Formats: sequence, structure tokens, C-alpha cells
Amino acid sequence: MIGRGISEREVKEAITKGAKRIQDGKIISSYSYFEVVYKKIKDEIYVITVKPRW
Repeated sequence: MIGRGISEREVKEAITKGAKRIQDGKIISSYSYFEVVYKKIKDEIYVITVKPRW
């Protein structure tokens, strides 16, 4: 995330505002120029990776 120049604030925005799809039990949220792959277990969100969308 840091190596790709994406801040924690942007990741939080992606999770709350991004367009979501489910793949292999994970949620992929597309936002701006990147995607956040995460899992939601109970009320906790676990970020797996953050990657550019290109």
C-alpha cells in the first residue's frame, strides 16, 4: 500500500464508497485508480491487498 502511494484514508474510502464485487469469498472494491481486496469476518475488515487498476 505504502509502496504504491496509496494512503490509509484512501483505502478506507475505497471500502466504504467503491464499487464492490465478490470473488472467491473475498470482496474487491474498485475506487479511483486502485482496488482493495479484503474479507469481512463478523464486524472486522481484513485488508488482503491493495493494487492499481490497470
